Order: sequence, then structure tokens, then C-alpha cells
Amino acid sequence: MLQIENLVFNAWGRQFFNRASANLPNPSKVSLVGRNGVGKSTLFKLIKGELQPDSGEIVIPRAARVATVDQEHPATPISLIDTILAADTERAALMAELETADPERMGDIWMRLIEIDADSAPSRAAEILNGLGFSTADLDRPMAEFSGGWRMRVALAAALFAEPDLLLLDEPTNYLDLEGALWLEARLARYPHSALIISHDRELLNNSVDFTLHVTEGKLELYTGGYDDFERQRAEKIRLQSATRAKQEAERAHLQSFVDRFKASAAKAAQAQSRVKRLAKLTPIETTIEASVSPFLLPSPARPIGPPRLRLENLEVGNCAPTPHRPAVKQTLG
Repeated sequence: MLQIENLVFNAWGRQFFNRASANLPNPSKVSLVGRNGVGKSTLFKLIKGELQPDSGEIVIPRAARVATVDQEHPATPISLIDTILAADTERAALMAELETADPERMGDIWMRLIEIDADSAPSRAAEILNGLGFSTADLDRPMAEFSGGWRMRVALAAALFAEPDLLLLDEPTNYLDLEGALWLEARLARYPHSALIISHDRELLNNSVDFTLHVTEGKLELYTGGYDDFERQRAEKIRLQSATRAKQEAERAHLQSFVDRFKASAAKAAQAQSRVKRLAKLTPIETTIEASVSPFLLPSPARPIGPPRLRLENLEVGNCAPTPHRPAVKQTLG
């Protein structure tokens, strides 16, 4: 479903991806993990075409439908159930065409409606909405009556109902209560197509995904299983990498010692030269650098401090030196 080949992307004074590659099985549910700021949401934008890579390519089948979840659905006078039904654009178009179609065309329309199980669409939409916390009485209410948080749930429901070939979800449990989050776990686990999910919900990543795609040091690494499986596999990979590197360093030191000792000896010259060639063939093994986050504490003052405590003006993040068009940060501390 999704192939990423030698992806390179640089922006805002930093490098996000450096010849990163990954091939996601189809269909599969994949979690996208990595420390904050490493480029997970940026990868979503690259997949959607909102950003363009510097080189490399992202390959998705031409006929595949890719969808994401809007921040919240607009506050329209349209009813909740009709809003969800409209998310299946093919069904909505066929139903609209049916009202004015010529008799010879109506047979084809009805055949296609049967193929996509259009009659069950209202019940499927209601089941999704109920799982996300909406009541039966809510189905006929206009969208304008729902708050922003509930319209976010509507956007999620619409994406799940449409069942795109590749569903991109960025923190889908943010606006859900515990019951809604548990329902979403089960729903994603049986989602019939592919999904790529960014989430800090460990239970969701353990119970709903088949693979874990790790963003690290500009690369993409695919692991089998949920988040706990990923952590175990990555720890073992780092352990084996460190052991192999230590073994190589010991061999390198042994070979270099022999060369230093016998390089001037006519009797050992051939053996020394052989070891020089062996040294040249030893490809250095890179060490994985684990990103660490050090917390810092701000002690409470003895008495309240009036505002402003901190003000940042014209702030830009990145390795960018101040220029006439990029002012230095002005700070005001209370």
C-alpha cells in the first residue's frame, strides 16, 4: 500500500529524513513512533502531498483512497447522520444520480449500490457514532448544535465510515473518553484496510496495530507487533549491535597490534600486509544513539510574581542565525 524510497526532506533549518525507506504491508495497521519533533506529523504531510520531498519518492497505488481526520467537522445545519453518510462520496454520488438518471442507467446504479452494501450504510454509521459516544437522539441533531470536541469525534467517525484504503490518524484518542478509546482500539484492530497511526496511547498501540514504524536519526525502521514488541526488539537490536561493535573493535586492535609489531619484519611482511587488507575491509558499525529527555524543574516563588513571566517574540526554531528578516529572539522574564 505504501512504499517510501530513499526519502530526503529538509526544512526549517534542519533535516527530517535522510534516504529513509520503508515498505508497509497491505493491508496492515502501523503505528508511527519516535520522540516528539522527530518528524512524524511531517511524514503525514509528505504522504498527503502537502509537502514535497527534496528527493526520493512516496509511492501509493493510483486508485487508492487516502484520508485523514480533520481537526473538527464544520458547524453546519446538516444532521449528524447525514454528515456521516456523506463521507462515503461514492454512495452519496450514486444516490444523487439515481434521482435524475435515465432508465437505462438506473440498473447500473442499483447494481453498484448493492455491491457497496449501500442499504446498510445508515446502520453502520449509527454503530460508529454510538461507539464514539453519540446517542440515538443525537443522530438527527444538526452539526451546529455540537461543541468543537464533539465535532472532532464526528470527523473521526466520518473517516472510519468512509473506510479509505489508507487512513492516517494523528492522536485519534485526544478527544475520547475511556469507553471511546477502548471502542476505537477494537475498531482499528478489525479495520479492513491499511492505517498509519500516531498516538501516545500505549494501549492503543499494543492492541490495534500489526507493525511499528520507528522514526529515528532521519531513518525509518519497521518492526513487527505493537509498542511493547517494538521496545523489546529495539533493545535486543541495540544489545546485539553493541556486542558486534565491541567484537569488531577487539579484532581491529588485535590486527593493528600485529601490523605495528611486524610491518618492518621481512619474515612477517606478507602476514602483516594480509592483516592491513583485513583492517581495510572492516566496515565500522554505527552505534545507535538513544535520544534522552532531561526534565527540568521550575521552583515555585516565595510569593506570586506578576505577569509577564516569560515572553518570546519573533521566535523561530532551528539552526538559523539572526538576519534582517529573521530577528533574534526577544525575551522578557518576570
